[in-house]
Amino acid sequence: MVNIEFMVMLLLHSTFAYRLMGTTNLPFSMSRLRRATLLQSTDERESELATVRNYFNSEGFSRWNKIYSDSDEVNKVQLDIRTGHDQTISKILKWFDDDSNTPGLGVKDKTLCDCGCGVGSLAIPLLERGAIVSASDISSSMVDEAERRTPSPLKTKANFFTSDLESVTGKYDTVCCVDVAIHYPTEQFKDMIGSLCDLSERRLIFSFAPKTWYFTGLKKFGELFPGPSKATRAYLHEEKIVEEELSKRGFKIERREFTGTNFYFSTLFEVSERRVM
Repeated sequence: MVNIEFMVMLLLHSTFAYRLMGTTNLPFSMSRLRRATLLQSTDERESELATVRNYFNSEGFSRWNKIYSDSDEVNKVQLDIRTGHDQTISKILKWFDDDSNTPGLGVKDKTLCDCGCGVGSLAIPLLERGAIVSASDISSSMVDEAERRTPSPLKTKANFFTSDLESVTGKYDTVCCVDVAIHYPTEQFKDMIGSLCDLSERRLIFSFAPKTWYFTGLKKFGELFPGPSKATRAYLHEEKIVEEELSKRGFKIERREFTGTNFYFSTLFEVSERRVM
């Protein structure tokens, strides 16, 4: 892998030396350095995605499948996370139910894309409400479990498939992405927002772990106790940055909610595209 710090130092020394010789024809350019930086960033992201994929296809699947179920084989922390996640899902479903009598906002017979569907915690209730659901996850184990949990009569309106978020294509009335952003560093999270906006025809609903001094401190404290449950990195995101990125994409926030338990914290946004009158 390219050592960027070394290249920067080399560039600075080379620039100084070449100016002393009365020339600016450097042996390599800043554009090459930027390409090297991008290459390193891409390699690191692909490596991180592979880590997430492998984790949720192995011990991570067993752990989170229990959390996202009614299993009693969970500890107090896992039970708390289940409670928080369930609260977030319930808030989303309430939004849909509240809109069910509003023309154009109900989910019945509308297309919906659930990116990072996990075991189907959101996709299945939306199928029960009559939506036509396309649900994907980077983990094939999660996708298989989501499909297994889906009642047979609902499978005619469901399409479960394995994919990373960036590879999902198409256009959907509503796009959902819940508890996925925690796996994305800030710059990649901005790209993720762009990908989700591109998929959405009308509405986007997604959640992220907010970056505040309190939650940052809580995260750092947790990192003092490494264990197998921390096999993947966790990223927090500033609401201001999220709002700015949405605005750049032409989307505005319609509703927001915050869910916080002892070990789960999540900000939930519903956004829609600004319409030019």
